[in-house]
Amino acid sequence: PSVADQCPVNALLLDNPYFGYSTLSHWFDPAPVAAPGIHSSAVVASSAWIADTASIGPQAVIEDNVVIGEGVVVGAGSIIGARCHVGDYSLLRPRVTLAHDVVVGKRCHILSGAVLGSDGFGFANEKGAWHRIAQLGRVVLGDDVEIGANTTVDRGALDDTRIGNGVKIDNLVQIAHNVSIGDHCALAAMVGIAGSTRIGSHCVFRS
Repeated sequence: PSVADQCPVNALLLDNPYFGYSTLSHWFDPAPVAAPGIHSSAVVASSAWIADTASIGPQAVIEDNVVIGEGVVVGAGSIIGARCHVGDYSLLRPRVTLAHDVVVGKRCHILSGAVLGSDGFGFANEKGAWHRIAQLGRVVLGDDVEIGANTTVDRGALDDTRIGNGVKIDNLVQIAHNVSIGDHCALAAMVGIAGSTRIGSHCVFRS
């Protein structure tokens, strides 16, 4: 607004122009909009529940007792493991993997190659040999979470790994088992969070 008198044409006056741009940018986004329905090449368990408004892409796999909410898009080649729950209007790009028992909130956006619910790095040493520890927790995402391409979020060893509402995670980030991230944090590419770390809300991490 302080420089509006220098503009020779009509102007949109905003206290936060970058936020205004983020809103306007969606009006011009050329990304295809998926049509509702299940592609003929998808593999869907008979016990899965999929909303009529959801879209399941080619060669996607939906395992037993999965729940897919209204308006969800599951991209081509994605795998949704047993007992996962994907909240309304979430978008999973092609080749996303959700291991078993992952919970995805509403309006989440998960980019290609992301893996949620992979086993944490847990091994017990006995006389020089390493023995795998079963990872018994889940991954739970809040609403409006974004997960970047080729990012991994490990399931909890006992308690759940939890990502709060509005968290934005860039590409190539590693979230280890039992981590808890508060609401509206942002993590840039190549950040790694070690197991059982607790992070508050509105934090920013840069590599």
